[in-house]
Amino acid sequence: MIEALFAGPWGPVIIFFLRIVDVSMATTRILLAMRNARVAVPVIGFFEVLIWIFAVGNAIRHLESPLHVLGYAGGFAVGNVVGMWLEEKLAMGLATIQVMSRFGGVELAEALRDKGFGVTEFLGQGREGKVEVVHTVVRRRQIDDVLREVDRWDPDAFVSVEEPRTIRRGWMFSKRRK
Repeated sequence: MIEALFAGPWGPVIIFFLRIVDVSMATTRILLAMRNARVAVPVIGFFEVLIWIFAVGNAIRHLESPLHVLGYAGGFAVGNVVGMWLEEKLAMGLATIQVMSRFGGVELAEALRDKGFGVTEFLGQGREGKVEVVHTVVRRRQIDDVLREVDRWDPDAFVSVEEPRTIRRGWMFSKRRK
């Protein structure tokens, strides 16, 4: 029954969609592994490989069919795009945002604090002279909120957004987690 399904005209389409699912899962799994998600990573990996075995096995079984091969390769390509889109929408994890402003840094820091963000501010020296440096750690889904606030106070500010590997203590983690 399954062999006939994969051998027929729907086979390449099924392989295409299986590859989209397994490659999307692989992309998500890798990104979660970098964030140390010890429970989710092996579970996703199990189902990813299970799906992959069906896709690759049937693609190999029908190597004489260019459509099966194209379904496999096309699913891989589209799966990468879907995986990146999915990871962006999930926006899990934290980001550190550092803003260097020639003016408006103090006001920006206060505005971010008013919105509930923890902020550290200090003076720095840039090529053009003194700058106000504003540093904050936020959830990734809050990056756009912070950037809108930066644009409001200093649209010409230099902004750096990075993903921290480890964070210990600080205002975000002041309460012990269970």
